[in-house]
Amino acid sequence: MPECGKTKRHWALSLRHHRQYRPSEHVTKTIHIIGGGPAGASAALAALREGASVNIFEKSKFPRHKVCGEFLSPGILRALGNFELLGAFDALGPSPVRRATLCFGRREKSFHLPESAWGLSRAAFDHLLLRAAEERGAVVTQATATSFDKPAVVARGRHFASTARERGQRLFGFKAHFRAAVNDAVELYFFNGCYVGLNAVEDGLTNVCGIASEHLLGRFGFEHDELLQACEPLRVRLQRAERVMSWLSTGPLRFENRFRAEPEEGIYAAGDALSFVDPFTGSGLVAAVKTGTLAGRFAARGKPVEEYLQSARAVLARPFAVAGIFRWAITSGWAERLAPLLPGAAMFRWTRP
Repeated sequence: MPECGKTKRHWALSLRHHRQYRPSEHVTKTIHIIGGGPAGASAALAALREGASVNIFEKSKFPRHKVCGEFLSPGILRALGNFELLGAFDALGPSPVRRATLCFGRREKSFHLPESAWGLSRAAFDHLLLRAAEERGAVVTQATATSFDKPAVVARGRHFASTARERGQRLFGFKAHFRAAVNDAVELYFFNGCYVGLNAVEDGLTNVCGIASEHLLGRFGFEHDELLQACEPLRVRLQRAERVMSWLSTGPLRFENRFRAEPEEGIYAAGDALSFVDPFTGSGLVAAVKTGTLAGRFAARGKPVEEYLQSARAVLARPFAVAGIFRWAITSGWAERLAPLLPGAAMFRWTRP
């Protein structure tokens, strides 16, 4: 796996963190976690490390595909190192991502990332975390939790709220894997008010994932292959590519957070259930792991939910705010005009948790 020196450095940091760790004297006996995705599994690993017992309720069978950009920010190495999972992550064969290319119509902006990121499918990444939690003592039940005891970490994903007035403007995500020319860049194509992102994942595959309005998708009969053809640079990029799975879609999507929500005693929301930031930032998976880790730790120690929300807000408020500004620039047409002036590396840093 490339960048082995960087991986070893993060591994050394994680071991130092592990040696310094001391379980809390005030540990809640059992934590219930609703959802076994990255946030829920990270919460389980954190709570187990605190000495708590963990029950995870997950409705889906793993491994399974999910609509996602499958881009892991550089901070993922530190997060996985804290759980002693760098070796298992390495074994999955993630693809290094060292560059970014943003395509706005005829304008293009390319830059090197401050640190290497990684591409790995959600099927592999989610399974890695949940399996680790189960191997370390979490009890995993494949079921939908309609009721649960407190304290609980709620990590079952975002709430698809919408109104009839929004129909046509609602946003939907879509994703498929392609066998295409592989490079070390994450590529984002913005056109017709939507965007499509590409980056390599394991096994020589490329993930193609995007978000578009219901109205735009309807113009192409909800045929995602046809939508991709509408962007000339994207059409050229994928002209020799072969799609190797059926398209997956999800939605409607809403970019929102619950940082200021009224705290409910004993309920710690994490991942998308806490904050669903625009996926073009590429920070969603790391944010899920970070908030899940915080939630599991706070729940196990019996600390107030309000304190947890303050900590989560400190981690995610800036990326969420910056993403909102970028989305306004994209939808208003200013992004294409300002593309040559965009500070690429700085923009990447501003959207990291």
